[in-house]
Amino acid sequence: MQHLRNFVIPAFILLAAVAMHGCQTLTEVGSEIGVGTGVLTREEADAIQRSAEDINPEQEYYIGRAVAATILSRYEPYMDSDATRYVNMVGQAVAMASDLPETFRGYRFLILDSDEINAFAAPGGFVFVTRGLLRLCSNEDELAAVLAHEVGHVQHQHGLRAIRQGRLTTAFTILAMAGAREYGRDELRQLTQAFEGSIQDITHTLMTSGYSRRLEREADIAAVTIMKRLGYNPSALIHMLEAMDRNLEPGRRDFAATHPPPSERIRDIRRVIGDPGKPVAPEVRQARFHEALGGVIR
Repeated sequence: MQHLRNFVIPAFILLAAVAMHGCQTLTEVGSEIGVGTGVLTREEADAIQRSAEDINPEQEYYIGRAVAATILSRYEPYMDSDATRYVNMVGQAVAMASDLPETFRGYRFLILDSDEINAFAAPGGFVFVTRGLLRLCSNEDELAAVLAHEVGHVQHQHGLRAIRQGRLTTAFTILAMAGAREYGRDELRQLTQAFEGSIQDITHTLMTSGYSRRLEREADIAAVTIMKRLGYNPSALIHMLEAMDRNLEPGRRDFAATHPPPSERIRDIRRVIGDPGKPVAPEVRQARFHEALGGVIR
């Protein structure tokens, strides 16, 4: 897997991508302002609205790549090719069993060399898991549970929901008002700030504030569905949450700061799956887990 530090992209590349395919509702707002101020004709405004569409997979990829670069500015990757290959093998299987099996350039999974107990999923399929969290996994089912939860966030596009609407409203208003003419320095500055701010919104949610309980529940339900499709025991997700609950330290910058209490999530998951019992991993699955992650979980 290639080193993810090359995900850094200039803000104007992201700007160009999103400018071509904006969010329809926000473009409508900008178009109406353009007509009201006389910058756009009604025909021009209608053309903008007809061509507008939701953020597409390619744009989501570039947004996610910028978010991934921000994450890697704060964490070092764990440089173990066997462990990374194994996590990607399980992760790709999990992704294929999800409701979003394909992203623009595929899912990518990377281990972060950190003792924190945490995992992140950036838009477009960039998934990160720390060594601290992997140490709590005792088998492949539990690893799959962690990765399936993060894929659930990607599947539901939770990262994109973190972008403040005001930022996009500003951006698309400027795009609509500018029409076909060239952007001035002030307009480019405002657009760049809006999209850089969008990246900050997502990374702040992933690494500081966390998702709401409702969104975490959506990701958990997605994880349960994925695990059932692959033949993993979904109760592994409960066992992982119990292990995390035992090892989390209040006030520490990790999973506890960005997720609802594990006890709340466990109750929600039990309502969905009941109690299928303790996960029992096949010997071959357990052997490859320890062979690949032995150095990580020591």
